[in-house]
Amino acid sequence: MDNSIKAEEKKDIGIMSLDELKEEMTKLGAPAFRAGQIFSWLHAKYAGSFDEMTNLSKDFRELLNKRYEIRRPSILKELISEKDGTRKYLLRLYDGNVIESVLMKYEHGNSVCISSQAGCRMGCGFCASTLNGLERNLSFYEMAGQIYTIAAHTKEKISNVVIMGSGEPLDNYKNLKGFIELVSDKNGMNLGRRNITVSTCGIVPKIYELADEGYAITLAISLHSPTDELRRQIMPIARKYSIKELMDAAAYYYGKTGRRITFEYTLIKDFNDSDKCAMELMKLINGLKQKNVMCHVNLIPVNAVKERKFEHSKPPFIQNFKNILERYQINVTIRREMGSDINAACGQLRKSYIDEGEQGKVL
Repeated sequence: MDNSIKAEEKKDIGIMSLDELKEEMTKLGAPAFRAGQIFSWLHAKYAGSFDEMTNLSKDFRELLNKRYEIRRPSILKELISEKDGTRKYLLRLYDGNVIESVLMKYEHGNSVCISSQAGCRMGCGFCASTLNGLERNLSFYEMAGQIYTIAAHTKEKISNVVIMGSGEPLDNYKNLKGFIELVSDKNGMNLGRRNITVSTCGIVPKIYELADEGYAITLAISLHSPTDELRRQIMPIARKYSIKELMDAAAYYYGKTGRRITFEYTLIKDFNDSDKCAMELMKLINGLKQKNVMCHVNLIPVNAVKERKFEHSKPPFIQNFKNILERYQINVTIRREMGSDINAACGQLRKSYIDEGEQGKVL
């Protein structure tokens, strides 16, 4: 499968750095300062078209439109939760692929969960994102463009970004790096890197590589089982990297960045929600704590996916699991079920769109 983005006649202006834009302006015979204006329109003001760039002349905008294109995702569907105001978006990419993003509102600010790939090849047994396989990687501008599209549509300020939607970010490593550098650029969105969270199912070599980048972003590791035996049943990546290797990588990441490690743990009825599993998880986390690694466990009641047989753990089991971990001084929370009335879990909206062959109208 070719995961690269096909070259088009028009150049993709969104992936150009400020220096590259200056080179393009020189080729067009335009002054270099136009590059800064265009960069600001794209990445600070979230322009989706050249017509929005009102401090550029009409003739120059027409020239830009002939030579370049802005491949910002467009909205096909918007679902708004009546429970908590969470907004889920089905977005269309320039080549017709569709992805999902979610806007979640908290007291501390607005957070957007974005996708890093159209589909996913990791094959996790409880996730809808992987059911149709991987179509392709997203460019770093397409990743950032999800934030821009939502911010422009809602007129809401985005203060936190979570790369936890469809796809495995570390499987699209080059564009992940480009995304982090783009959204933290002071000439653009200027998002603090400490406000960026990357979620991974555990591609161990890439965790080490990310630690060495010096970004100091938050790392969330999808653990979901406390033993290799259980983890291999629901996560194919566990057949390649053991939990010990994953814990060693987590310790290395903390040592390099000083950023607390979050372990995501999806609770599945009669599979990984027993007292025994809680005690095994406690041993893993305490093993890291003994190495002075700060950790946090985020318990996630599994989302029902019709193609899967996994069931939601009952509330008493969830609370009991949490109580056991807290008894051993482990920092643990139960994730709020944001947007539960609009199927805000990863991949569900995209899956139904693909299966039903829906034709969406761009908002």
